[in-house]
Amino acid sequence: MNILLDISFDGTDFCGFQVQKNGLSVCEVIQNALEAVLGERPVVKGCGRTDAGVHAMHYALNFWADTDIPPEKLPLALNRHLPQAVRVNSARRVPQDFHARYSAHRKTYVYRIWNSPVESPFEAAYHHRIAQPLDTAAMAAAAKGFVGRHDFLSLCAAGSSVAAKGDTVRTITACEVKRAGDLVTITVTADGYLYNMVRILAGTLVQAGRGALDPAAVPAILAGRDRGLAGPTLPARGLFLQRVDYPPEALAAE
Repeated sequence: MNILLDISFDGTDFCGFQVQKNGLSVCEVIQNALEAVLGERPVVKGCGRTDAGVHAMHYALNFWADTDIPPEKLPLALNRHLPQAVRVNSARRVPQDFHARYSAHRKTYVYRIWNSPVESPFEAAYHHRIAQPLDTAAMAAAAKGFVGRHDFLSLCAAGSSVAAKGDTVRTITACEVKRAGDLVTITVTADGYLYNMVRILAGTLVQAGRGALDPAAVPAILAGRDRGLAGPTLPARGLFLQRVDYPPEALAAE
């Protein structure tokens, strides 16, 4: 059967989700756990790549396995074989043609900024600190300029194979900036993302918050299709995949 897992992970000590030669990946420890429980090492399909240091509140992956273990019993069994930094939240059977990446119709990311001259002693690994006060109203105004279907080449890091093919048009359905005390969160929902897109978007909004960028300049940044027009790429540790959404028919039981 085809099984969908919802997992959470602290990406601090991982090289990302995808298996790589240069370090330990989230996918590798998931496959290790699956092999321990199922007696086989299934191929895992993730909902997308994540960079080293990026975290996930809800990351989706699927795999095919011939097993008598009911899916609802898999989380407890797998968590016994996983490091504390990775947890399986739930498991369910999905149609045979379901694919965690290609069946998704939108993903939501959150970028967390600690806006204070003093670092938090508790969550330094889970946000990017900026000491200078940020104007979140200006950031929110700039964020509105990213909503809609646009060519986001200006928000794509160099070396992207997707960008090289010219496939840089995406649709952002929501982009919001909120403050709760010293914590500023940037939340973005889109049908897809380019390499480092959210971290560059967040860096651009920070420029608006610092007064270095007019919020009304965002459309021109996108129209320019030039990475040099956008803000810096903020560190990976502030980025979380918040959720992945699938249409009901993609999850319908067979």
